[in-house]
Amino acid sequence: MRKLVCFLLLLAMAALCGCGTTRVTDTQRTATEQLLVSNAVDQAVSQLDCRCLAGKPVYFDPQYLDNSLDRGYLVSSLRQHLLACGCVLQEDRAKAVYVVEARSGGVGTDRNALLIGVPQMNVPTLVPGQPSSIPEIPIAKKTDQKGVAKVALFAYNRITGKPVWQSGVVQATSTAKDTWVLGIGPIMRGTIREGTEFAGAPLGLPIISGPEEEVPPVVAVNRPAHWSESSPSRNDGPSPLQLVNASTTLPSVTRPGELPPVSSLLPQLPEPATNVPPPPAPPPPTPNAGGQAETQPARLQVSGFGVAPDS
Repeated sequence: MRKLVCFLLLLAMAALCGCGTTRVTDTQRTATEQLLVSNAVDQAVSQLDCRCLAGKPVYFDPQYLDNSLDRGYLVSSLRQHLLACGCVLQEDRAKAVYVVEARSGGVGTDRNALLIGVPQMNVPTLVPGQPSSIPEIPIAKKTDQKGVAKVALFAYNRITGKPVWQSGVVQATSTAKDTWVLGIGPIMRGTIREGTEFAGAPLGLPIISGPEEEVPPVVAVNRPAHWSESSPSRNDGPSPLQLVNASTTLPSVTRPGELPPVSSLLPQLPEPATNVPPPPAPPPPTPNAGGQAETQPARLQVSGFGVAPDS
């Protein structure tokens, strides 16, 4: 009877215990590949200088980018860059004076690997139960991935058909480098990462920190920017403290709707005189010509009667 009770208790405990599984899926394209492509596109587009078309109505023609990888991201980046350079985009081709066409010479990724050690290989089976393959035994291992984007733009007058501007061919690359040393890793670096990482976690080592990012001369699509549609702010001039401490008096100019400058409201202090003659020097002392009585003070003697003897 006791064995039956113990068996039922064990069965109940086994029923209460359980395990769960988490379903994990991966996308068809890895995040590293997509970041490599988008980072290369950002760098290539940011090198294009379209400021010669600033303020002009422009129609962007993306028909020659249909076969490019990540076409939507590339087209949107180019449109954003045209706007950042001051172009006025028109959705209707007939309303634009200039047409900008884009083409892509290549958008994709590449990879190469280096292994120092024993690679994985298959061996013939001579004895039953012998493993048929030897696992990889790396001493040091490195995998480099590279994203490439090659873009070009040109513009022409829609009415006359004459050329106006061309950007030339711009090519940019992005990198992702993974390193293993004695089986420890991966140590991840590259332009798609904020810094050096170890197995996905930041690794703050200044010796192997990532490369510094160069800022292009024009507005980059991978950087935040803001354009205000309000009227330009007026120049408020220097602060009141600067006006008080200024050695020269600024001209007073008042615009319509503005308050007068602070310098006109402050009291004007008189300037200190610069060419004032020094005070005269005191006369030299006269020599003693009358003897001791002139140099010693007079003495007052009083007698016991309360009257001075000379009185």
